[in-house]
Amino acid sequence: MARTYLVVIDDSPEARVALRFAARRAAKVDGEVDILAVVEPQDFVQWGGVQAAIEEEQRLRIEGIVAASVGEIMSAAGITPEIIVRQGDPVAAVRGHIGTREDVAALVLGAAPGGKPGPLVAHFTGHDCGRLPIPVMIIPGGLSDDQLEMLS
Repeated sequence: MARTYLVVIDDSPEARVALRFAARRAAKVDGEVDILAVVEPQDFVQWGGVQAAIEEEQRLRIEGIVAASVGEIMSAAGITPEIIVRQGDPVAAVRGHIGTREDVAALVLGAAPGGKPGPLVAHFTGHDCGRLPIPVMIIPGGLSDDQLEMLS
């Protein structure tokens, strides 16, 4: 069974660094990459149609980010990732995906080069540290392509 690296992506630069790392790592071990994008539900809007339009706009924006990153992966590593878009809580989405896939070898998250860690990094290295059935790889968002190549 091929090793699959799960990357959670948003529009942050550190998420793209994590994606490049996962693609390079997967290419070296003949593995695969799953890209998970999570659209968070909007607060209550009086008219359901307006809320649905807001959520669809978010979904399209995230799919655009993912599509741009997919092109990068395909040219750099020669692999085609699976793209998964979920709505809801990001932690629950990650757990749900890992729970349905036996081939996921690691969760790959990007860490911002400065400031507080993002919610997923904080969650999976704090409260939920050690509770996942797979390792969590935290990739510093400030790494260069050469550094990523050496590490992967």
